[in-house]
Amino acid sequence: MSVERTDTRVLIYSHDSFGLGHLRRCRTIAHALVGADPNLSVLIISGSPIIGSFDFGERVDFVRIPGVIKLSDGEYKPLGLSRFDIAKTIALREAIIRQAADAFDPDLFIVDKEPLGLRGEVADTLKMLNARGTKCVLGLRDVLDEPALLVPEWDRKNVLPALDALYDEIWIYGLPQIYETLAGVTLPDQVRRKIVYTGYLRAGLAQIAAVAPLPFGDRPYFLVTAGGGGDGEALFDWVLNAYESDRALPHPAVVVLGPFMQAEIQERLLARAALLPDVAALTFDTHMEHLMSRAAGVVAMGGYNTFCEILSFDQPALLMPRTQPRLEQYIRAARAQELGLAAMLLDEGARDARTMATALRQLTQQARPSGVVIPGLLDGLANINRLVGRKPGRVTQIPHSIAGGAP
Repeated sequence: MSVERTDTRVLIYSHDSFGLGHLRRCRTIAHALVGADPNLSVLIISGSPIIGSFDFGERVDFVRIPGVIKLSDGEYKPLGLSRFDIAKTIALREAIIRQAADAFDPDLFIVDKEPLGLRGEVADTLKMLNARGTKCVLGLRDVLDEPALLVPEWDRKNVLPALDALYDEIWIYGLPQIYETLAGVTLPDQVRRKIVYTGYLRAGLAQIAAVAPLPFGDRPYFLVTAGGGGDGEALFDWVLNAYESDRALPHPAVVVLGPFMQAEIQERLLARAALLPDVAALTFDTHMEHLMSRAAGVVAMGGYNTFCEILSFDQPALLMPRTQPRLEQYIRAARAQELGLAAMLLDEGARDARTMATALRQLTQQARPSGVVIPGLLDGLANINRLVGRKPGRVTQIPHSIAGGAP
């Protein structure tokens, strides 16, 4: 005799092994879901090698699949299983994903960013869960890339048939009045009707046993961060140039290099920072939100999660986005500057110390994001909880108040 299940189970898949963005977004959503429903549990499947460094709340757990790393030519190689080729590694990841989904038997499956997973590794799991009647959702950040690059990428990966056949909804963690995520992508009407713009994900302060003392006591400081740090050398180099040449900047700087920065680059930047009385350098902090909330201003590259934190903690921000290999950060930063939510400074190679020093001084005079009124800006988590709280099963109607697709 079967027993009706009274709990709700949410499975979240994140393909990425490099960087912090995807993992932190999935973790934020997971904690919001369990915080809103005492009968809900979340399992995260991730390729991040540092997922174990983060705290996870009650009823949230994770399965780590073997990591991969993307090379400069766009190809992948195993991160830890050096004697495996990439095909064997993907096959192993695919098997673990399917087995975890089979055993966990979720009511809702959220796939982060990659519709079919890395090299299609989540396709069979999607088909299995579809056959069970599990609701399947694709979650996308506000900006993926410029349409000229996104369209051929999705064509190559055969994404559009998957959006039609395998997904019930497409959640976009942003707002169309800030950026229309799939502009330039020709979508069938039945796929466009699945789109829901949730709003950005509000960051909160995690409850921890003790908040680390600030490096400069009660003095205001600029927080300088590049997320995972794997591509943040230019940002840190430019900021350090300013502090090396100008000892009269308005605030000291707390520089967080990130866990994915190459060791030799990290050592070089730490050595430079150690010579500067107004710069404190950290390699990694799993509770960046506490540093962010207490800062006088933020200097960052403009990744999605950092942008959400800037908005959530109402911080004046200077964004220095990367432009390779994707224009994602540039598009977000340029739009933020246009709306008055942040300022932008582009790295064109020279990294003149005076230019950065001037930008840091201007940051102290910059208006906070809350000065710009955008309805629903940070309602993402509340709307996700509303969407998850609806009756399970395939969706036939999207609430008009949070729908972003065509009627």
